[in-house]
Amino acid sequence: MTSRHAARTLALTLCVAFLAAGAGTARAADPPKGHDVSSHQGGVDWTRAKADGARFVYVKATESTDYRSPDFEKQYAGARAAGILRGAYHFATPGTSSGAAQAAYFVRNGGAWQADGRTLPPALDMEYNPYGRHKCYGLGKAAMVRWIRSFSEEVLRLTGRRPVLYTTADWWRLCTGDSTAFAADHALWIARHDPSGTGALPGGWATWTFWQYATSGTLPGDQNVFNGSLAGLQRFARG
Repeated sequence: MTSRHAARTLALTLCVAFLAAGAGTARAADPPKGHDVSSHQGGVDWTRAKADGARFVYVKATESTDYRSPDFEKQYAGARAAGILRGAYHFATPGTSSGAAQAAYFVRNGGAWQADGRTLPPALDMEYNPYGRHKCYGLGKAAMVRWIRSFSEEVLRLTGRRPVLYTTADWWRLCTGDSTAFAADHALWIARHDPSGTGALPGGWATWTFWQYATSGTLPGDQNVFNGSLAGLQRFARG
């Protein structure tokens, strides 16, 4: 396991390497570029995204237990047809229903995983509440940890994979008390839009798997990078 200092150093190195690569096809030594999209992006030119260096994408599938992105099917299928590794993500609203209920809805509506080498594990988007003044959806820290665990256990039961956890260090500290309950068995997708690096990682994680470093760039939607090689990304997809 790398230390937090080493993880920050690696993050900066990856960012510099990625930004230097520009919009063209990534070199073999560059960390794989990726992005995440939702209905905000609508129709995506996946052939162009692949030519611009996209090697993976996360596509929003669901939110709560009553929303499925109208663009999910087309985006998800389009990425695969272009040869881009793709996975689905769920936007969590812990104040509306249980973690298990939202996980089941997610898996039924696009959040499944298969060991085909082209499907990334499901992802859970945990961030500030955009719908009200309660940043943590009205849940206390212990209740939030239980909610995430409930979601994770149901995804594992239904798909055989733990979800990747997307979050920021600030949200994780405020809403879970910087819980270390998930660091050992969940991949971290850290969001920090700062070219200097990912910053200190939350919740006992010694390293990150994906880093969302910008909200716009050469690829449609948010800009991401994988912490490793293309072969490593493919192994991660296979499980």
